[in-house]
Amino acid sequence: MPASQSNITSSTPLGATLAPGGVTFRTWAPKALEVYIALKQPTGTVPAAFPKNPGDLLVKDGEDFWAGFVPGLKDEDLYRFYVIGTGSEGFKRDPYAGELEFNGYPDCNCIVRDPGTYPWHDAGFRPPAFSDLIIYQFHIGVFFAQDPAGTDIRRHRICKILDVVDRVEYFTDLGVNAVMPLPFQEYQGENSLGYNGTDLFSPEMDYAVPAAELAPYVVRVNRLLAAKGFASLTAAQLTGQINQFKAFIDLCHLYGIAVIADVVYNHAGGGFDDQSIKFFDRQPYSTDNNSLYFTDKDHAGGRVFAYWRQEVRQFLIDNGKSLLQEYHVDGLRYDQVTVIAESGGWYFAQDLTNTLRYVKPEAVQIAEYWDNDPGNRWKGIAVPPYGMGFDMGYSDALRDTLRDLIAQTTGGRNARVNLDKLRDALYMTYKDSSRWTVFQCIENHDLLDFNHTGRDRQPRIAALADPTNARSWYARSRAKVATGLLLTAPGVPMIFMGQEFLEDKYWTDWPGRPELLIWWDGLAGKDKHMSDQHRFTRDLMWLRRKHPALRGEGINVFHVHNDTRVIAIHRWLPGVGRDVVVVASLNESTFYNHGYRLGFPGGGHWNEVFNSDIYDLWFNPNAQGNPGGITADGPGWDGLPTSAEITLPANSVLVFARDGGDF
Repeated sequence: MPASQSNITSSTPLGATLAPGGVTFRTWAPKALEVYIALKQPTGTVPAAFPKNPGDLLVKDGEDFWAGFVPGLKDEDLYRFYVIGTGSEGFKRDPYAGELEFNGYPDCNCIVRDPGTYPWHDAGFRPPAFSDLIIYQFHIGVFFAQDPAGTDIRRHRICKILDVVDRVEYFTDLGVNAVMPLPFQEYQGENSLGYNGTDLFSPEMDYAVPAAELAPYVVRVNRLLAAKGFASLTAAQLTGQINQFKAFIDLCHLYGIAVIADVVYNHAGGGFDDQSIKFFDRQPYSTDNNSLYFTDKDHAGGRVFAYWRQEVRQFLIDNGKSLLQEYHVDGLRYDQVTVIAESGGWYFAQDLTNTLRYVKPEAVQIAEYWDNDPGNRWKGIAVPPYGMGFDMGYSDALRDTLRDLIAQTTGGRNARVNLDKLRDALYMTYKDSSRWTVFQCIENHDLLDFNHTGRDRQPRIAALADPTNARSWYARSRAKVATGLLLTAPGVPMIFMGQEFLEDKYWTDWPGRPELLIWWDGLAGKDKHMSDQHRFTRDLMWLRRKHPALRGEGINVFHVHNDTRVIAIHRWLPGVGRDVVVVASLNESTFYNHGYRLGFPGGGHWNEVFNSDIYDLWFNPNAQGNPGGITADGPGWDGLPTSAEITLPANSVLVFARDGGDF
């Protein structure tokens, strides 16, 4: 007997949706012969002949969707689809399942979930303007985990999203205003970078805490809520993957931190099981395009999506909408948009960005788009029809130039360095009037992955700055210059976990390699150089937030001197001013006693608002600089109307400003 069609229309959402008196089920399976809804099937059992009980058979409409209404079902009930096709028959997990059963994966049930079970507290939160973003990237599974006694337990198990709750106050203090965890969609296995998801709507269960182990986490969450004046949550409200991720996002918002989700819409899977989305309508396995959602093209060990199918495009767009609407995320970082563009997905990308911008215009959309011709990468953010419509795009110009420059300095004080390329990289933009559209980093998860080989794996900045000793003065000071230029350059800066405190090791997604985990103990008094670098990065991030010129559009790289290894940059707000001058030196000697003449954009007093030299062996009693500031009253210089002689420390970053900044 066909399932009831109560509450079923052409606009009924796909997946399992609570409706008055029960649950609607709807799925897309155009070539399936029959589709059933299987309720509360025990994990690990597949009957030889599936019982076609009355009411289990879904009804197919004229657009190849199967649907039915089951009365009496409620939140937390279990289900799967049973699909009969021309190639096979058997269980299939719902591609739209919001959560999966906490055991037995991949032979596990889907869970009916009420999106209203988590009590949000973030109604007053507004994400930063795109131009104001300072982003922190991390991998949930290896980032941070301590037991109640404060002992690091990462070497023994995968980290959980509720472990990261303990770092929310750290993020706020550091000065970042957005965090970007690597993808957290469900995938097979415990360790993964996250870029091989198989169940895109379901959070990774290995990042969630079982109900029996929730007690200490409830205490941690409620401490942060209480500090903001909110009532406690119960263990029941934190049970399940969805609510634990929501709690993390909610707390980030309460502490002023936006959350950007990393999504993979160029491919899925690093190995599909029989109950996965692949060959969902159970057609015969072959090398052609019978797998419904995918092409026969591989990428990164998975399959590229079939963008020409409207239902596939909608599936991915719906996934983005769910993150923005149900999870309250503040933006999306799209992995390898290049693959999408080269696989027939150009118009899909336009539909995606337009739809999600309509859904949540304040949510940033960041594209990792590497057109083979760097001159065409502007098309990633250009408005359709000329481009795909993302808000900002990755650039390797500043990243590669800075890394090459730091490597050049390891040749010693007499080695030739080329600051001309750095000047050009600082000017690089996708939109002249919106320099924030360039996404900047000098470390990220790809470059530093221990499992990569050849040019795909590059050292941490500290190790690059001195390959023989990542704690030497050369390593420390050069790393400060590299990070200083990143955080004062145009564009939106991102740092990778550990970069803020001089981490020098590669990283891995496998906690069984404790020697590759970032070393939090270095901030707990075991490595002063780490704590000094942390203080440096923290103060520089807050300086960027205090001085709008460092986030603004105005830039003039007015001084580039390869012989002295000095570069100077004028930043300002067009029409407003608020001028800032950034001076970076990679010279291994100090220019003492105001021995370096530099142009300034205006005469009078300039405050020295930042000096990297004071952070070395904090507080550096031998720091060189310009305490109290300088007076620009000299002749025109560097094409600017006036000049001043400054003291310029070796391997340093100085920042001069007209005012002390504000928030």
